[in-house]
Amino acid sequence: MPVLHNRVSNDELRALMLAETEPRITLSFYKYFRLDEPQAFRDALYQSMTGLGVFGRVYIASEGINAQISVPQSRFDSFKSTLYAADPALDGLRLNVALEDDGRSFWVLRMKVRARIVADGIDDPTFDPADVGHYLTAEQVNGMAEDPNTLFVDMRNHYEYEVGHFDNAVQIPSDTFREQLPMAVTMLERDKHKNIVMYCTGGIRCEKASAYMRHHGFDNVYHVEGGIIEYARRAKEQGLPLKFTGKNFVFDERLGERITPDVIAHCHQCGVPCDSHVNCANQGCHLLFIQCPSCAERYQGCCSATCCEELALPLDEQRERRAGREQGMKIFNKSRQRLSSTRS
Repeated sequence: MPVLHNRVSNDELRALMLAETEPRITLSFYKYFRLDEPQAFRDALYQSMTGLGVFGRVYIASEGINAQISVPQSRFDSFKSTLYAADPALDGLRLNVALEDDGRSFWVLRMKVRARIVADGIDDPTFDPADVGHYLTAEQVNGMAEDPNTLFVDMRNHYEYEVGHFDNAVQIPSDTFREQLPMAVTMLERDKHKNIVMYCTGGIRCEKASAYMRHHGFDNVYHVEGGIIEYARRAKEQGLPLKFTGKNFVFDERLGERITPDVIAHCHQCGVPCDSHVNCANQGCHLLFIQCPSCAERYQGCCSATCCEELALPLDEQRERRAGREQGMKIFNKSRQRLSSTRS
């Protein structure tokens, strides 16, 4: 039987990745399409991608595929040919190549079958995820941004919006996509007559969101083709002014791609301008938050003096303190003061 799962430790795999000399290309892609046997599709794709040295995170469901990966540069063409041949629906699929890339974004391939490629909480059998809004190119996005009858709606999480967003975009204040969908319908009910432009990181959330809005009677619904990643790439290639300001949060080791020089967020510890996300160095906490270099030095990469003190303890004592501890959501949210509750 072929090996269909990784069997090597994370530390060893990361060391092997860091020792590589060949450049890697980081990219993302998704596609909503019908898969009758997602597990069989996953197993065949896993073998192919492993053989090509692909690293990353891939989710597969009966509704399609969602992936963030890195590929050895010399095997990029082989990867595309293999992916495009995996199913007729994937032939010629758009690939969102990272804007800022050091090739160190992933070090293992994790490919999982899930109920949905994006957790949406939708259980309405009449909902059609294929009935999406109109795609917008970078040039069209800029045109819409100048139209006073248009609303840009950010379908990402609060910590993504905080470091960068389209100018004057509406934020849907929720921690999860499944909560955002009905909230967006309620918040935008009075603006049904306007053009609604939805966007997200790479397009997968805003595409489904556009279908959800259409399902609830919104007619003038659009979404940014390829999300922020593709918009920024095309705008820069075409010499267009950027309507997105700041940094684009990404879900790999980089935690962000710089779109414009503007820093619109602030350090969660001291309040100076900063948009660098980090995870608390105390593995018993691992909170995602924004930290400036001065606070990183002061707190040794931790989110609080308490975590800094815990990190200095012997490993056995650290584990003892963590036992039975409830972590909750490991993301700082200003509105819920998650970071201040751990500060000293």
